[in-house]
Amino acid sequence: MEQRHTTPTPPPDELLRRLGHLTGQVMARIKLQQARVALAVELQRHMLPPELPGLPGLQTAARYVPAQTGLDIGGDWYDAFVLPDGSLGFAVGDVQGHDVEAAAFMGMVRTGLRAIAGATTDPGDVLSRANDLLVSMSSDLLTTCTFLRFDPVAAELAAARAGHVPAVWGTAEGAQVVQDPGGLPLGLFPDAAYPVTRRRLSRAGAFVLITDGVVEGPTYPIEKGLARVAALVGAAYDADADELAGEVIAVADLTGHRDDAAVLVLRHSGGPYTP
Repeated sequence: MEQRHTTPTPPPDELLRRLGHLTGQVMARIKLQQARVALAVELQRHMLPPELPGLPGLQTAARYVPAQTGLDIGGDWYDAFVLPDGSLGFAVGDVQGHDVEAAAFMGMVRTGLRAIAGATTDPGDVLSRANDLLVSMSSDLLTTCTFLRFDPVAAELAAARAGHVPAVWGTAEGAQVVQDPGGLPLGLFPDAAYPVTRRRLSRAGAFVLITDGVVEGPTYPIEKGLARVAALVGAAYDADADELAGEVIAVADLTGHRDDAAVLVLRHSGGPYTP
């Protein structure tokens, strides 16, 4: 008869000891991840601008919310600042990564864009130079981005897009998803080109920049999310910028987003935009 060899079962107290050891390891990893998430959130919030610039006839507002899961955070960002020629620069982006590394990388991208925009205000040039800078750093991370320049004298909004989610523009004639031509995300290949689209803001409306965490979720396609935002912007294009930003960021709750989410609203009156 064949004999079966079995491993002796450890006594109950040994099993309990092993279970306690494994449980301790799991809890330690959970606490480490929670600490990294908390650090990423704080880095993110400290790097986002506390105030947004505005002009006569131009209201600006923004929102940021972390991912619902509490894990995929640290990548989405927005920025707004005055350029040397008196025009305004606006940016929104999404680092393709999460946690502390993504938050730190986001800070470098934001700082780099500000520095580059001090030398050239053309959105296409700004993104092209930022891309070459990130490529030279040989980082494993990359970022999508939209950069805008608002010229108050010409009442013109110039935009360039680096692989980022389309903006939404609403006026009395309705709202549209702005499918401007764009280039690759920043940090992939050197010498990338980023076409610039120019618009006259000669009538009242709202130009809304978003990240994909606003409009896309595990079972919520991005086309549906963009349509939802367009409907909101079309109905409230003349609302207060802060109220509209709050309505748009609430779309992220519908998507069950696992990514963080950001919204930047430019509410324009049609001019004049100078005192």
